[in-house]
Amino acid sequence: MSKLSFVILSMIVAACSAFAPLAQVRTVATPMVVAQQSSPFVLNMAEDTYWEAEYPPSKVLGPLMSKMPSGLLGMVSLVFLGICAYSCGQSFVLQQEPGAIASGSWVKWYYVLGSFGGPLAWGTHVAAWIQRKNGM
Repeated sequence: MSKLSFVILSMIVAACSAFAPLAQVRTVATPMVVAQQSSPFVLNMAEDTYWEAEYPPSKVLGPLMSKMPSGLLGMVSLVFLGICAYSCGQSFVLQQEPGAIASGSWVKWYYVLGSFGGPLAWGTHVAAWIQRKNGM
């Protein structure tokens, strides 16, 4: 149980530090000539994702999902929904055993993991809707 607590605490700290402002460190700059290297893979994080239409452009879905067709995203959404429903159903079955609630024996890690399929199903169905509206 302590490993799980450590993992959850680490995830919370990582999530909080992702939104913390960076400390400004002042260093003395020395003139230095640096050869610019062009990278074939450049992330443009300052790209604007604002839109005024009914639906956003596909680029808001990121580099992977923006290239996926809406039908595939819809199927992925259904798979995630099925995993979530199965996990919740099996947890319900385990809760019906005598003394399971008191002892906590109905909590299984694989059903808890499967329950994350619900938010993933929601996100992928929204991505499928965006792709369908954009003609993909």
